[in-house]
Amino acid sequence: MKNTILVVGSVALDSVRTIHGSTTRALGGSAVHFSLSASQFTPVRVVGVVGEDFPPKCRRLLERRNICLEGLQVMPGKTFHWKGRYDRDFKNALTIATHLNVFQHFKPRLNRAHKECGVLFLANIDPDLQRDVLDQMAKPRLVACDTMNYWISLKKKSLVRLLSRVNLLFVNEEEARQLTREYNLIKAARILAAMGPRAIVVKRGDSGAMLFYDGKVLSIPARPVEKVVDPTGAGDTFAGGFMGYLAAAPDWRNFDVLRRAMSFGTVMSSFNVEDFSVKRVGGLSRSEIRGRYEQYVSTLAIK
Repeated sequence: MKNTILVVGSVALDSVRTIHGSTTRALGGSAVHFSLSASQFTPVRVVGVVGEDFPPKCRRLLERRNICLEGLQVMPGKTFHWKGRYDRDFKNALTIATHLNVFQHFKPRLNRAHKECGVLFLANIDPDLQRDVLDQMAKPRLVACDTMNYWISLKKKSLVRLLSRVNLLFVNEEEARQLTREYNLIKAARILAAMGPRAIVVKRGDSGAMLFYDGKVLSIPARPVEKVVDPTGAGDTFAGGFMGYLAAAPDWRNFDVLRRAMSFGTVMSSFNVEDFSVKRVGGLSRSEIRGRYEQYVSTLAIK
């Protein structure tokens, strides 16, 4: 199971409004967006929690995509629900309401198969829970995590303790600066690397992404999208494509492998924003992914 990814994170029902319309209680959450992307490259197991209202059609969609849901707990109550909207420029989401519901009491517990997964992705949840999950694992060959400004403000010490134990960190520009108190991203990445992660990926939205690894810096642009419909989950989808490719590779520590992972992550996130919820990524074929990847890297001279 060295190529299987275990992802621990949120499974949600999202209600989103943009200039192109809206959707109500549609499938979302960090673990969902990540898994649908990563499962195009390698098997994925999910640990999360939903309420009794979680639609059976959502479960069937995930299972059809080579995603194991043995670790998806069903608790009495309602599923985590986020409601928000985006303005015309899609830069920032305005949260209208956040109902944690059963997610508020989420305590990840891993079974034997989960513990033996070779790759662990700790999606954006409480760093105390992230560390608890890591304590339960056997010996994963690759551990990556994501976080957000809320946890940096509220539980920075716990997060820093986690970073000393992970191989790879995903953050956006704001989070990198908040965590390090350094505005320059190159200097911020150097500080983050000193905390523990060997590789740092800084997500920059429509400006692309940056990779910092063993003193090397790679910056790649976003793949242009003619019509952005809904950017919810784009960062998690990027991480899924990135980690899915790494998990399937013989050695993730090769810089060329990491560089290709950056491109696959970018391509997957470009699909994500083309429709609401998981409608686009959930129905993708591997030929579509490969075709867009080849088109994208041809513009970068990356092979």
